[in-house]
Amino acid sequence: MTPVLEGKGLVKRYGRVTALDHCDFELMPGEILAVIGDNGAGKSTLIKAVSGAVTPDAGTVRLEGEEIRFTSPIDAREAGIETVYQTLAMSPALSIADNMFMGRELRKPGFRGKWLRQLDRKKMEEMARQKLSDLGLMTIQNINQAVETLSGGQRQGVAVARAAAFGSKVIILDEPTAALGVKESRRVLELIQDVKSRGIPIILISHNMPHVFEVADRIHVHRLGKRLTVIDPKDYTMSDAVAFMTGAKEPPVAA
Repeated sequence: MTPVLEGKGLVKRYGRVTALDHCDFELMPGEILAVIGDNGAGKSTLIKAVSGAVTPDAGTVRLEGEEIRFTSPIDAREAGIETVYQTLAMSPALSIADNMFMGRELRKPGFRGKWLRQLDRKKMEEMARQKLSDLGLMTIQNINQAVETLSGGQRQGVAVARAAAFGSKVIILDEPTAALGVKESRRVLELIQDVKSRGIPIILISHNMPHVFEVADRIHVHRLGKRLTVIDPKDYTMSDAVAFMTGAKEPPVAA
């Protein structure tokens, strides 16, 4: 089976600090791959390297078997890779619909769109409402309300809905349940399962081991800038994963 997204021998240095040390990475079709590791292990740099936010100093990235070289996150987005960062990357003062289509606004057909550059707000609002309904976010009544008026869980839902709406090949979620309550975290996990059911593979970066073991098909353990091993959550416990991550226990050989 060919990985949907693959990194080989990735290296990224910041001066004397090596954030990625010949790191390998594979995301298989239709799976939820969790990426875990201690603070400073290089998880975020790995994700940025495969999503266009940083350019690796060495190594290759392949999307559906073809070598790619992103120069910005926009390149990755155009290739079908959507990333939901921990900060959500949303504009609080703008509406839900505006945030959903930020950077890819739809223009009206014909002369008004091409030459007058008028936006097709009605279509954007309809599409945004449909995507939120598909993901079960029925508590949002007004698609034109400002994002700053939403709860933390609703904002996460909008961010995931935006990724699900435009991420045709891969969705990357960086700490999607951080700082959320129990009920809101549960809804985000359900959103993740909903996205997976549509056949879109997901990369989940998280420190929350119960969440990782609940939804992940495989777990990529990252340590000291490289992949330590990949484990099946059905074969190991949360304590094992933490022990591998911190170096307290010898890991199995990476698959």
